[in-house]
Amino acid sequence: MEAIKKKMQMLKLDKENAIDRAEQAETDKKAAEDKCKQMEEELLDLQKKMKQTEDELDKFSEGLKDAQEKLELSEKTAADPLLKDEHMDKL
Repeated sequence: MEAIKKKMQMLKLDKENAIDRAEQAETDKKAAEDKCKQMEEELLDLQKKMKQTEDELDKFSEGLKDAQEKLELSEKTAADPLLKDEHMDKL
């Protein structure tokens, strides 16, 4: 009879430990899900910033291209006075 009581106590203890581990696993799962959601939001923010930066780069690259074309044209007209009249028309 005493052996049965000890076995019951051991089973009860095992059950309580299993419940504790399950609760801890649920807590860890929730923390991991929250971290995952936070990281996804951060990723979306970074993608948005990257898109904005790419758009700005395109805008400034186009501006640089236009400025370089104007500079080349100005240099040509400065070197060749006959082109000066044509250059003035484009500006």
